[in-house]
Order: sequence, then structure tokens, then C-alpha cells
Amino acid sequence: MRKTLAKRAIKLEVCVDSVESALAAARGGADRVELCENLLEGGTTPSAGMIREARRRLRIGLHVMIRPRGGDFCYSATEFEVMKQDVRQARSLGADGVVFGILRTDGTVDVRRTRVLMKLAGGMSVTFHRAFDMTSDPLSALRSLMRLGVQRVLTSGQRPTARQGIELIRSLHELAGDRIIVMPGGGVERHLRMILRTGVLEVHLAAAKRVRSRMRYRNRTVHMGNHEGSDEYAATTTDAVLVRRLCTVLRTWEKKGK
Repeated sequence: MRKTLAKRAIKLEVCVDSVESALAAARGGADRVELCENLLEGGTTPSAGMIREARRRLRIGLHVMIRPRGGDFCYSATEFEVMKQDVRQARSLGADGVVFGILRTDGTVDVRRTRVLMKLAGGMSVTFHRAFDMTSDPLSALRSLMRLGVQRVLTSGQRPTARQGIELIRSLHELAGDRIIVMPGGGVERHLRMILRTGVLEVHLAAAKRVRSRMRYRNRTVHMGNHEGSDEYAATTTDAVLVRRLCTVLRTWEKKGK
């Protein structure tokens, strides 16, 4: 089975927090976007308007982040109700998949709540996001996700970047076999070829660049961010040229069979 899987094209998922960035990822050749808000907090649930407009304009895969807030992944009963509603909404708006992660206080996967959200997802693909990197035992966590039937897990190998966590990523990929996709994320752009040597079949990245505001008038005395020094006249967006370059690396890798 491993030999059959190795012949599949490697898929590129780009995390985005706007429709404009989603379209740039598509222009660059991405296979799928993970649509979020607040990427600076690791991503939270996007608005209904953002999901609807992205679905209307995209012809590539659309996975929607389901995360009610930044911070940890141990949610209250109220927050879980919000997540349930957001899964239903993503499904009704035509998303191809949802992305979420829920943990118990001991750092294990919250199997019961994950099962509930998966049932609500219906036929959509389910990704367990980097909440996985906060689990107390990653191998046990992966086995739990495989038993649940989750389609993929996003991970940096429980380190700040996938490069630093590459040995765990390799071990997870070997354990996963054909039962779940292990998708590395976290600084993948800078070390793509190294990550591909683990044998993974999907990668996740931001491919971001900073762009300056078109505003001519600028009030430098007011800050809308949560700390002084935040810049309201610059924003992060997806770099279609970088996405295209990374797609070329993937296709070249496949042809060489490395």
C-alpha cells in the first residue's frame, strides 16, 4: 500500500485569512486553501461572508478553520456549541472540509467531542490541526485520530517549525501508513525539500508577504492592534509567485521520484 501512495501527486495547502489571499493561492497553483481569520493567533473561524465569497470564486479545495478563539484547545461547553454551529455553517456554505482540534485537560485528544464534530461534518474532509502539537503523547494521539477516522493531521512535529520537528513527523508518517495523512506545517516554505524526504504526501504553508497600505493620509498616533508599534498601514497576504515557485519544487520532486 505504501508504494501505491507514493505515486500520488503531493498536495499543497495554503493557509489564508482573506478571500484575496485565497485567490492568490489559487493563481499560484495551490490544491487547497485553509480559510481562517486572525492568522497571527494561529487562525480562528472565518465569517460566513468570507466563506461564501471564497466558495463562489474558488475552483480549488476549500477547508474552513473551526476555532472559536486563540489560546489553548480545551473549550468550554459554550465554546463547543459555537464550534458545532460553525461546522454546520461551513457545510451549508459549500466547504470541502473543516479544520479543528479539541483537547482534554490532560493533553489527550477529546475523542467524544471530536466524534460529535465529525458527525456534523458529514461528507466533508476533517483535518485535526496543530492542537495535535500540544498533545501529551503524539503517537497515542495519532492512534486516537486514526480510530476516529480523521482524514489528516496538521503538525510541526511538536516543535516551533517542521524542520525542528522532522524526526517526529517522519515517525508519525510511518505509523500512519494509509490510515491518515500526516501534513507538515510550520516554516515549510524554507525547508520544503527536507520535509519531502520524510515521504509525506501533503504540505501546509502560508507563502506570505507584507504589502503596504494604499492610504495616503496616515494617523500614526493611534494603534488598532493590541500593542503599541502595531502597523495599520501594512498587511500580510499570500504571495502567488512564491506559491507557484513551491508548486514547481513539488512537481520537480515528483518527476525525479525522490
